[in-house]
Amino acid sequence: MSPKGSVKPAIVRQFARPRGAAGHIAGWIMAHRGSNVQRNQWVVSLLEVQPGQRILEVGFGPGVALAETVRRVGATGHVYGIDRSEVMLRHASRRNAAAVRAGRITLVQAPVEALPAGFEGPFDAVYAVNSLEFWALPAERLAQLQRRLVPGGRLAIATQPRGADAARDPALAARERMEMFERAGLTGVRSHTLPLHPPVVCVIGAKGTGG
Repeated sequence: MSPKGSVKPAIVRQFARPRGAAGHIAGWIMAHRGSNVQRNQWVVSLLEVQPGQRILEVGFGPGVALAETVRRVGATGHVYGIDRSEVMLRHASRRNAAAVRAGRITLVQAPVEALPAGFEGPFDAVYAVNSLEFWALPAERLAQLQRRLVPGGRLAIATQPRGADAARDPALAARERMEMFERAGLTGVRSHTLPLHPPVVCVIGAKGTGG
């Protein structure tokens, strides 16, 4: 096998949990591929983030969506982020260095299954882009995140499938995700589709105002 043939699969595997030199390459690709940037900014726009809000991103990767989020919350808001990859923590911290120094972003290496101290919320919005597929017991994690929202707060999960999953009907994927949201106690659940190749599906729900 040629070096090129051996490196490419190694880099592809890194997108789930980047680490080492190959993980840095995967992070650079995620940060600079136009479709990735468009997808992340689109998800943040759907949440209609407002100045002064507290927002959590789960699985922030190289920090592209974080940069858009901190711009929208302004000087009076705060953005939190967790990612299980130490490599992505370094990428995102460098990309958002000014906001980190100003105390406007708090980033921690942690999995969604073990949210760290200080991340109890409540948050005005929580979102994840292409990370739910790597969560253990995703339905339980959605319910956990729902409890950390303010009443009326929004939860958004976006997925752009790759590989064999890319051929799945986006409408079917959206229905499955919407049912999962409803089982987690979220209300007003709706889906949006970004017509990339393959399409990106983003499902959004809110915490009921009664609790």
